[in-house]
Amino acid sequence: MNARLIFFTIFLFSGFLMAQEVDLSGTVREAETGIPIPGANITIKNTTRGTSTDFDGNFILSGVPRGSTLVVSYIGFRTQEITVGDATVLNIDLLTDTQALDEVVVVGYGTQTKKELTGAVTAINAESIEAVNPQRVEQALQGQVAGVQVTTTSGSPGAASNIRIRGISTNGDNRPLILVDGNVIEDLSVLNPGDIESMTVLKDATAGIYGVRAANGVILITTKTGKKNTALKFSYDAYGGFQETSRKLPVLNATEYAVITNEAAAAGGSSLPFPNIRDLGVGTDWQDEVFTKAPIFNHNLTMTGGTEKSRYSFGVSYLTQDGIVGGDKSNFNRTTLRANYNIDPIENLKITTNVLYTGTNRRTLPENALGSVLFNALNNAPTFAPRNPDGTFTTADGLGQEIINPLAQMENTYNKTAVDRISGKIGARYEFLDGFSAESSLQFNYAEVDGKFFEPIVSYGVGKTFNRTNNSVFENFDIYKDYTWDSFLNYDKDFGDHNVKATLGMSVFRTRGDLGGFRGNRLPTNEWLEASVDVAEEVEDVYRNGGDKFDERLLSYFARAQYNYQNKYLFSALIRRDGSTKFGPENRFGYFPSGSVGWVVSEEDFFGEGSTVTFLKFRGSYGIVGNDRIPANAFRSLLNGEGEYVFSGPSITGDFNDESLELGAAAGILANPLIQWEEQKTLDIGMDMRMFDSRLNVTADYFKKTTENLLVSPPVSGILGAAAPGAGLPIVNAGTVENEGFEFVLGWSDNPSDDFSYNISYNMTFLRNEVLSVNNGVGFIPGGGFGVGQDFPSRMEDGKPLGYFYGYETDGVFQTQEEVDAHATQVNAAPGELRFVDTNGDGVIDETDRTDIGNPIPDATLGFNLGFNYKNFDFSAYTFGSVGNEIVRNYERAIPGVNRMNYVLNRWTGPGSTNTDPRVTTGATSSILFSDYYVEDGSFIRIQNVQLGYTFDPDTMANVGIDQFRIYLSANNLYTFTEYRGYDPSASSGAPIGGGIDQGFYPVPRTYLLGLNFKF
Repeated sequence: MNARLIFFTIFLFSGFLMAQEVDLSGTVREAETGIPIPGANITIKNTTRGTSTDFDGNFILSGVPRGSTLVVSYIGFRTQEITVGDATVLNIDLLTDTQALDEVVVVGYGTQTKKELTGAVTAINAESIEAVNPQRVEQALQGQVAGVQVTTTSGSPGAASNIRIRGISTNGDNRPLILVDGNVIEDLSVLNPGDIESMTVLKDATAGIYGVRAANGVILITTKTGKKNTALKFSYDAYGGFQETSRKLPVLNATEYAVITNEAAAAGGSSLPFPNIRDLGVGTDWQDEVFTKAPIFNHNLTMTGGTEKSRYSFGVSYLTQDGIVGGDKSNFNRTTLRANYNIDPIENLKITTNVLYTGTNRRTLPENALGSVLFNALNNAPTFAPRNPDGTFTTADGLGQEIINPLAQMENTYNKTAVDRISGKIGARYEFLDGFSAESSLQFNYAEVDGKFFEPIVSYGVGKTFNRTNNSVFENFDIYKDYTWDSFLNYDKDFGDHNVKATLGMSVFRTRGDLGGFRGNRLPTNEWLEASVDVAEEVEDVYRNGGDKFDERLLSYFARAQYNYQNKYLFSALIRRDGSTKFGPENRFGYFPSGSVGWVVSEEDFFGEGSTVTFLKFRGSYGIVGNDRIPANAFRSLLNGEGEYVFSGPSITGDFNDESLELGAAAGILANPLIQWEEQKTLDIGMDMRMFDSRLNVTADYFKKTTENLLVSPPVSGILGAAAPGAGLPIVNAGTVENEGFEFVLGWSDNPSDDFSYNISYNMTFLRNEVLSVNNGVGFIPGGGFGVGQDFPSRMEDGKPLGYFYGYETDGVFQTQEEVDAHATQVNAAPGELRFVDTNGDGVIDETDRTDIGNPIPDATLGFNLGFNYKNFDFSAYTFGSVGNEIVRNYERAIPGVNRMNYVLNRWTGPGSTNTDPRVTTGATSSILFSDYYVEDGSFIRIQNVQLGYTFDPDTMANVGIDQFRIYLSANNLYTFTEYRGYDPSASSGAPIGGGIDQGFYPVPRTYLLGLNFKF
C-alpha cells in the first residue's frame, strides 16, 4: 500500500513537472533590418542545453522549463536574455553592439578583440558608414573618429580629401597608409563606400607593424563578404537627389558697385567711371549664373552567400554626379565591380581571393586659384550682362588681365580624365602542429590613366591673360603597377592562464610607372571631339628628357610578440627592418621598434562584480616608425633636367638661328647621398571604460608624436643649377616637428523598451603642433601664395606651428594725417589706410616687421552623433567641427574696377567712420599687403548628415520573399555654423605650408537624397 502511494505521488509530481515544460520555436533576426541571423546561439541559462539557428534564422528547442532563462547570442550583437513563459513561438530581435568587448577588430597582420587591444585603435562598421551616405570613403571618417581630421580640397565631383591622423607631422607627404583587404590603395575614389564592411584606424605605434608607409597612421578597410552556411542573398541600395551650393558670398550689386568704384576713382584722382548710377539697379549676380542645382545618382547591387566551406560576395555599383558649378562640365562617374571568394578546401587550409575593378571618368573646371570660375564670378562687375544682344558672351573690359566672363570660361574649358584600375589579392593560411599557422598573400594594383586637355582659340577681351591665338591639346596615357607580397608565420597558444602569440614575417613592395605625355600645337580644327595630337602641326614630348618611368621598392622583415595573462595583463612588442630604394646604399635600411602594454583592471579580484564600472583598461604604447615619402633618386644625380646648347653660334645679325639651338639633357634634382630616414617617435597613454551595464563607453588618450630628421629642401645658390628647368633643390635631413594632444570619446546607447533604442556619441581632440627645429641654414621654409607678386605668406619655423601665417600685424586704420605723421614710416601711408605695427620698434615699417598672424591648424576638432530607432522608424544625425584655426581670405583681386564683398560698405570714409576696413582707392595703397586683415577665424560646426528612414514590417515583407525594405530621406552638409566669410571653412589644399589659404574654394555642396535599401 505504501509502495503504491509513493508510486502514485511520483506519477503526479512527474506530470506536474512535464506540465511546466514547453517546446519552443521561433526566429532570431537583426533588430535594425529584420534580416534572419543564421548560426545564433540559444541556450538555457546555467545549463549546457541549447541549439542554434538555421539558414533562415529559425530554431526549435524542446522541453524548456517555464520560468527558465534563454540566453540568445551572436558575435557583433548584444546578448539578450528572455524569461520563458506561456508563449511557444518567439521572434527575437538582436541589437548590434558595435562596442562589444569581444568584437573582432582587424589590426596589423591579424585580428584582436577590443578587450585585448593595447594600442589606440578605432573601428567603424558598415551601419555607421551607410548612415552618412558618403560619395567618397573619407567622408565617413569626418566627426566619427577622434584624432582624425578630414578636409576637402574641393567640392567638385570626384575631388579628393585630405586625411590627417593626429596632426601634421612633416612638411612633406602626410597621407596615411590605406589598405583595402590588405591591398595598398592611394586613391579612395576607386572604392564604393557601400562595399565596406568595416574600417579600422591605427593611430599610434601599433601602426609600426606596417613599416615606413605607416608613419602617418594606417586605415584598414575590409570589404563585405558572405557568411558560411548562408543561402544566396541580394541587396540593392540606391539613392538619387540634387545638390546645391551651401553658400553664396555677399557681393555688391550694380548700384553699390558703381558707388564704390566712383569713390575709389575719386580717391585716386581719376574721373568717375559711372557718372549716372540711377538706372543701374541690381545688375548681374555672377554667382547665380555659375551655380546650378546638380543631380546625383547611385546604384549598388550586392550578392552574398556561403556553403559549409566557402563564403562569397559579388558587387556592382554606379555613381554619377554633376557639379554645382558648370553642371555636366564638372561631372564625375564611377563604376565598380567587386568579387570576394573564400574557401576552406581542406580542414586546416583557408584560401582568400578578391578582385576590384573601378572605372572613373572626370571632367573639371578651373578652381581654387587665381583665374578660376568662382574667382571670376566674385570679381567680375555686376554692371556687365552675361551675354551681348547677339548672344555672344560679354567681355570683362577694364578689369585687368585676369578677370574674364566665367560663363565664357566654362564654355571653352574641355578636359576629361579616365581611369581604369584593377586590384586583387590571393592569399592562403595553413594551420599546422599545435598553435602554428603560416600565411602568404600577393596583392596587386594595375591602373591606366587616359587624359585629354584641349585649349581652343578664344578671346575673352582685349589684353586678357587667358586669350589664345593658337589652339593646343595635351594627351597623356600613364600606366601604374605595384604589387605587395607578404608572408609570415604565426604562433598562438594557451598555457593555462597564459596566452602567447608571435608573428615573424617579411614584406616586399614594388611600384612602377610608365608615363606618356604629348602636347600638340596649332590644330586644323577648333573642336573638342576632333582635337588630337595626331593632327597637330607641332608635337612636343613632355618627357623628352626622361622622367617617364619610375621603379621603387621596399623590403621589410618584422617580428612581433604578444602576451596575455588571464585577460588582465597584456604586452606586445615588435621590431621591423625596412629597406627603401629612395635612400643610398649607406642609409638604405633602418630598424624601427615599438611596444605596448595593457592592464584590464576590471578583471582583478578586488574590482568586484557589482561595480558601476563594468570594464576598465589602461594601456600605453611607444615606438619609432620611419618615413620614406620623398621623391625617388634624391640620393643620386640624374640627367633628367632640360638643357639648350648652341652649336653653330650667332648669325650675322647677332640673333641665334633656330638651327643653332639644340635641346638636350642636364642635371636634375641636386643629389644628396647622405639623406636618412625620417623617424617618428610616438607615445600614447590611454584608458577604456564601460559603465552602467556597458551603456556608457569612455575612451581617453594622451599622445605625443615627434618627427625627427625631417626631409626638407634647403635654399641653395643659383649657380648650382637648382632653378634650371627640370632641376630642383636637394633633400636634406634638417627639421623636427612635434604634435601633442588629448583625445576623448564618450558614447551612450540604450534600449528602454522593445520599440525604442537610441545612441549618442561625442568625441573631441585637442592638438598642439610645434616646429622644434629647421636646420636648413636660414631657420625657416616659406610657402603658399597671396595676391600677385607678394612674399610667401606661410612658414615653417622654430617655435611656431607648421605652416603658420607670416605677415603684418595691423592696429586699425589711420584716421588723420596727424596719426600718419606720428607713426613709424610706412610706405603709402595715408588717412584711411591700414596701420601696420612696428613690431621691432625701429621706426620703419618693412619686411622685418612681419610676424606670426595666424595658425591654420585647429586647436580642437570634434564630432557629435545621434541616432534612435522607434518601431519601424530610424533617425540619425552627424556633426563635426573645428575650433581655433585661421584661414587666409585670398579670393579678391586687388585691382581697380573689380567687384567686392559687401563688407566694403563699412569702409573708411573719414575720421571716426570706422577703424576696421580701409578706404577704397585706385591709387597706391599699402592695405593690399598681406596682413592680419586678411586672416579670419576658420572655426565651424557643421551638420554633416541628417537621415530619416522607415523599414516596412519584416513579417509582411517575408510573406513576399523580401528580407528588408527600407526607404529614407537624407540631407548632407545641411548647415555650417561659422563666422568665416568665404565659401567653405572646411576646405584646404592640404599643403603643410600654405594649406590654409582660400583661393576661392569650390564649396562642398548641400545634398538632398531619397534612397532605398532592398534585401531579398
